[in-house]
Amino acid sequence: MAKSLTTGAPWRVILAFSVPLLIGNVVQQMYQFADAIVVGRHLGVNSLAAVGATGSLLFLLIGFAWGMTSGFAIPTAQGFGARDQLAVRRSVATGTLLTAAMSLLLTVVAPLIAGPALELLQTPAELLPEATTFAQVSFLGASAVMFFNYLSAIIRAIGDSRTPLVFLTLSCILNIGLVILAVWTLDWGVGGAALATGISQGVSVVLCLEYVRRRVPVLHLKRSDLKVARADVVEHLRLGLPMGFMASIISIGTLTVQVKLNELGADAVAAYTTGARVDNLAVALLASLGLAASMFTAQNHGGGRPDRIRRGVKQAVWIAIVVAVIEGVLLIFFGGDIVRIFVGDGSEAVVADAAHMLAVNGATYWALGILFVVRGALQGLGHTAVPTWTGVIELVMRVAAAVWLGALFGFVGVIWSNPLAWFGAIALLIPAYVREHRRLAHALVSPTTATPTTPIPVVGPSDGSMVVDAVFTAPIPVQAGVLHADEPRRKIRMPRFARSRARDRA
Repeated sequence: MAKSLTTGAPWRVILAFSVPLLIGNVVQQMYQFADAIVVGRHLGVNSLAAVGATGSLLFLLIGFAWGMTSGFAIPTAQGFGARDQLAVRRSVATGTLLTAAMSLLLTVVAPLIAGPALELLQTPAELLPEATTFAQVSFLGASAVMFFNYLSAIIRAIGDSRTPLVFLTLSCILNIGLVILAVWTLDWGVGGAALATGISQGVSVVLCLEYVRRRVPVLHLKRSDLKVARADVVEHLRLGLPMGFMASIISIGTLTVQVKLNELGADAVAAYTTGARVDNLAVALLASLGLAASMFTAQNHGGGRPDRIRRGVKQAVWIAIVVAVIEGVLLIFFGGDIVRIFVGDGSEAVVADAAHMLAVNGATYWALGILFVVRGALQGLGHTAVPTWTGVIELVMRVAAAVWLGALFGFVGVIWSNPLAWFGAIALLIPAYVREHRRLAHALVSPTTATPTTPIPVVGPSDGSMVVDAVFTAPIPVQAGVLHADEPRRKIRMPRFARSRARDRA
């Protein structure tokens, strides 16, 4: 159900919004764990390494599309925060058409280039056949992955992070069953594992669409909404392309790491792949806080609440640091035991290398937590340049570590690529957000909510509790020291997307 993020204590709102995201990411990682366990134990370490060898290539293309769809949801959140139903519908229409176009392109082109791309990445010969099969089948199911990500993003943009969790959980349970059936019972190999993921994601898309049709009228499109204006496309691409480009820049760095790992042999690939399964779980928790900060910032930006943005981002950073320290301690002391779940006996070298990787990452998660929250806040405010440049910095740092440190210290040098990339990114992000934080201190606070021609039905009154079908048009309570409703009205600068909607209504 839709919920406004523009009222209530910021840290509580962000934490409440992020908890379903955290659980969802844990569930998602669990089914990836199931994939790894089934593939690693039934098909062997080489099959597990073959799946891992495709990770960077898949993220390069699918990650770009995922980043774009996340960017498409920002105008939706801004329109919802401004209580502008027309802006929400037109944003959803624009994002849907752009997602469909990207899905078609990815599904047609990517399977054709999967094999040559893996050869270019110097994938070990013994891994290449299975890696190619896994990549091709994964790309064929990319449309389902993209649309599930986009539908989840726009549902979260209206303040509902619980419903995507439900559908994701069902998808994960289905995926685990299908992987066991396809790989263990039917013996379809790594291609069966990829097929299981595509089918389960497709079921999630159907569930999301049916939920929106039945329960979320604010996301229902009218025929007139499908006549997408050029300005809408430009605005969505302005936000979506940099986020997709940033994901691709980061993945290019991971491709460089993958090439270096391929040079070090199958054991190094298996160790990194296994360690990455565990690392991805910890990273997902921090990424959820970043996404929550982005949606919180976007809604409050649309609602004219810079005071809440300042407090909320500061509180989210501290939450991320605490979570990062706890995760780091757990991985430093128990990383090796967790890795042993994925590999059988006789793989002590793989376990030792993977545990070392987890210890290095765990000791520096605090930097990653800051990175996710601050970058998410800047993106929620509509900034694209600085977040994109942080991706460039991450690329440079990863390539340098993989090439130079990898040549000097082998696997140990390669695993330092992630922490160095995080440090480089926050060196740019922190000063950029500090400037924005100071600017927001002088921005005017909207004395009341916007009152569009068609008010948006919002689930819940101003305290955030859930009451179905309450129309939210009441004044937003403001803090002492900021603009009150009885003070003289002054011009308040709206987000660019909201200004374009106002011109359309005029």
